[in-house]
Amino acid sequence: MPTEEKTKYIETVGRRKTAVARVRLTPSSKSSCVVNGKELLEYFRTDEARRVAGEALIALNLPGKFKITATIKGGGGSGQAEALRHGVARALIIYDTELRKNLKKIGFLKRDPRAKERRKFGLKKARKAPQWSKR
Repeated sequence: MPTEEKTKYIETVGRRKTAVARVRLTPSSKSSCVVNGKELLEYFRTDEARRVAGEALIALNLPGKFKITATIKGGGGSGQAEALRHGVARALIIYDTELRKNLKKIGFLKRDPRAKERRKFGLKKARKAPQWSKR
């Protein structure tokens, strides 16, 4: 009976705004990136989102060495792309701890805490007040 070899992968979570990306990074000779069952180019419509999603690999000159599978929930296009980048960067550190220094310097390891501020009672938006009249 042939022995079945299990492919080992690294699983991490990346977050941005309200988007959460569960990323699986598998070392492979064939590179591919599948997000929610679709190819990266098909899932992210804008060139900017595609560029941001692959930034972690491109910054380290590692494109073409990994198969990436991701499940992303919540948020919008840019938030999801940045969540994917955050997850890939975290997975790369587990793969090779030497990459941490470069990723930290670029800023891909920090979870960007900026999110939309909530709307307050009596205001039109978070800070915009209705027009005020003296008389």
